[in-house]
Amino acid sequence: MPKRLADDVARRVRALIEEQQLEAGMRLPAERQLAAQLGVSRNSLREALAMLVNEGVLLSRRGGGTFVRFQHEPWSEQNIVQPLKTLLADDPDYSFDILEARHAIEASTAWHAAMRATDADKEKIRLCFEATQSEDPDIASQADVRFHLAIAEASHNVVLLQTMRGFFDLLHSSVKQSRQRMYQVPPVFARLTEQHQAVMEAIVAGDAEAARQAMMGHLGFVHATIKRFDEDQARQARITRLPGDHNENSRENS
Repeated sequence: MPKRLADDVARRVRALIEEQQLEAGMRLPAERQLAAQLGVSRNSLREALAMLVNEGVLLSRRGGGTFVRFQHEPWSEQNIVQPLKTLLADDPDYSFDILEARHAIEASTAWHAAMRATDADKEKIRLCFEATQSEDPDIASQADVRFHLAIAEASHNVVLLQTMRGFFDLLHSSVKQSRQRMYQVPPVFARLTEQHQAVMEAIVAGDAEAARQAMMGHLGFVHATIKRFDEDQARQARITRLPGDHNENSRENS
């Protein structure tokens, strides 16, 4: 179908959404009914709907129809994410609250992804996993976030996906900080890779419970490891404040 025709049908679908005041999460009419309503062929409609899905206007759920997608609103980050960023800046211990929230959300996204992921979803997850192996910490941390977001997308649950996207910047900051600390400990980093692979393989195999357990195990490991790192760092700081060490350092510097 010529691009101009696809654009025209897509524009008319947008207009229909506005005219009928279809809100985010609401389902469009069945394909046959919508094609007749717009006076276009079903093939023309399919291409137009695919365009709108790619643009983020619609969400297509396999076997469930096409829905108006939740749009990211500017106030979302300002009113929800920004205060959390401020808390993290003032007290890094709030990162553990983020990990607990991720536990609750991502266990569900992994479960649903295993149940609903398409071949394209699985390929995207695989590519993101491979990118996490980059030797560049920044590239690897970005790929890590995209790996988790790809799983959320594969869940085909608009609420879970929008929640993950709304916290994208916060999640990126948390993951980057975690990876930078763990990257320096090869055995720990190797465990992260194994855990990501286990999550991916469970989703590809369609084993929802295994995917959920693998994700929970992964985030539990991250939580425990970061906590151990923090405790070790605090212990070292206490040691350096011992009077004997202070005097010894003073003599060495004199």
